[in-house]
Amino acid sequence: MTNRQARIPVGPARRTDARLNRERLVAAAREVFAEAGPGASLNEIARRAGVGPGTLYRHFPDRSALLTAVLADRIETLHARAEQLLASEDADDALEEWLRAFLAHARVNQGMGGALLVESAGELGFDCHRRILDMATGLLTRAQRRGTARADLAGDDLLQLVIGIALSTAGSARAGQPELLLDLVLDAVHGAPRRRKRP
Repeated sequence: MTNRQARIPVGPARRTDARLNRERLVAAAREVFAEAGPGASLNEIARRAGVGPGTLYRHFPDRSALLTAVLADRIETLHARAEQLLASEDADDALEEWLRAFLAHARVNQGMGGALLVESAGELGFDCHRRILDMATGLLTRAQRRGTARADLAGDDLLQLVIGIALSTAGSARAGQPELLLDLVLDAVHGAPRRRKRP
């Protein structure tokens, strides 16, 4: 057997396993960082992902790399939802649903002491604020064109209001308070209380 014959190439199955391990690690890291903050145990993240610590470090050489991947994943999720909602029929419902998703995103990141943003933003390869602002602006503009949202509002105004809710309710909000405050913001956006679908 020649040296050429003895080599075992990295085939599609091995690449697929590596991709799935990475996805499992990011999903587990989202959960664990949300529960325990940015200083959470990396061994616990590996355990929840069903892999060994060595596999985690092969994909993410340090904590910052894993935080970056989690932040990028969160923003990609928000972006994908915005794209779906921009194609939906009701512009007001689309704006409301995305703002609720953004509030959840902002509250998780604030609860983690902002470490995701501080440690990771420069390594993302894109401007995360600009990307989120573009999402908010697109959805707001659509509602404004329908005549159902105030014409004097800008996307950045909405982001500031939602971030303010996240900051003011971090760690001490009573049950349902962040959602109630967002309801009040939405009432102001539309100039009147809206009938909301409650679960």
